[in-house]
Amino acid sequence: MRRRELLAATAATATAGALTGCLGVGETDPGRLDLTVRNDGDEAVDVDVVEGDDGTTYEEESDRIAPGVARAFEATVGGTGRHEVVVTGADWEGRIAWDAGVCDLYDGTVAVDGESVSVAGECADPR
Repeated sequence: MRRRELLAATAATATAGALTGCLGVGETDPGRLDLTVRNDGDEAVDVDVVEGDDGTTYEEESDRIAPGVARAFEATVGGTGRHEVVVTGADWEGRIAWDAGVCDLYDGTVAVDGESVSVAGECADPR
């Protein structure tokens, strides 16, 4: 009887170890930011995207966005912890922050017009 228990325990341990290796359990996949910068104003704006609050550059992009046009940016970030992205122009700034440990894909929007900046975001794919 003990031999059967030992064999069953050994088989269960081997199966769990194989599944852990195959499925990557314990590894955290990177997170992602899908960011839209929209120009709601009457004049073109220059934007600089995307730097984190800790100085990490996720994507180094600069662009001139015409009035009534939106530009999409994507950035891969770490799979855990708080991330903050800053979008800047000549005299404005928009910030978006989220926790990659609970959100695999974060959608953010920064809308700029001549007088204001509005920021919105949501977790599109929770972990």
